[in-house]
Amino acid sequence: MNTADQRRRGRLGIGVIGAGKVGAVLGAALRAAEHAVVGVSAVSDASRERAENLLPGVPVLEIPDIIERSELVLLAVPDDALPPLVSGLAATGAWQAGQLVAHTSGRFGTAVLEPARQAGAIPLALHPAMTFTGLSLDLTRLADCSFGVTAPTAVLPIAQALVVEMGAEPVVIDEADRELYHAALAHASNHLVTIAAQSAELLQGIGVEQPARLLGPLMRASLENALASGEHALTGPVARGDTGTIEAHGRALGRDAAPDLAQAYRALSAATARRAVARGLLTPAQGERIMEVLNSEPEGPR
Repeated sequence: MNTADQRRRGRLGIGVIGAGKVGAVLGAALRAAEHAVVGVSAVSDASRERAENLLPGVPVLEIPDIIERSELVLLAVPDDALPPLVSGLAATGAWQAGQLVAHTSGRFGTAVLEPARQAGAIPLALHPAMTFTGLSLDLTRLADCSFGVTAPTAVLPIAQALVVEMGAEPVVIDEADRELYHAALAHASNHLVTIAAQSAELLQGIGVEQPARLLGPLMRASLENALASGEHALTGPVARGDTGTIEAHGRALGRDAAPDLAQAYRALSAATARRAVARGLLTPAQGERIMEVLNSEPEGPR
């Protein structure tokens, strides 16, 4: 099928720059929506293997060749690599007028694509709010995924349609809000991993051989309840104003846990207490007492 036929059917020739876990999967999802992936860049052995598995038959090309052949260029590179890549390609005159250029970074909106826009390209920001394995199972997980979408008003429907074609749900994020958007996702996802790892470490330290069996049901239920009911789902010693238990936790953590774990427990307990007071789940007096306990040096074992 020639390019004119593709455009009449709404199909695009897509180039994927970066065959990492995200780029290869999204390229495969767009290909499944009957777009033509015309080329992919892959430097490492792992990325070449990923491209071969998820995008079989797609040629591995140099970046300028990909841009020359593509109606939509998908930039799936690390955040810090994105600005110099876009500006460097602009300096070589690589970008084409009317070409769609989309990146997958959560941190950036479309301003980072300004050098391409000045050359006449159309900027889109499409960030999938999920973690990727780089395997084909990610394609089915896209059905439960949302994308943070930022684009100029005139082309926002194009960005939204691309996300829908991949089986996901577009959520519009204003340009000025991209950093807060990404911070919210990182806080929810990355710090959850840290909390789970720290809790597993404590349990392993007291001889629990399979901490995931203890933590899994508890954490899954807590997450589901929190998403459904917000802070009204809060349970535990802070929610009860149980300062004796909080004090006991502090002693145990100060005695037997790594310093970063004890610090994380105190910081999160303090944040929880402040939010509980603000929402009327604790009285101000209860909140003050919890803060006093958290800010005091833990005593030795009794």
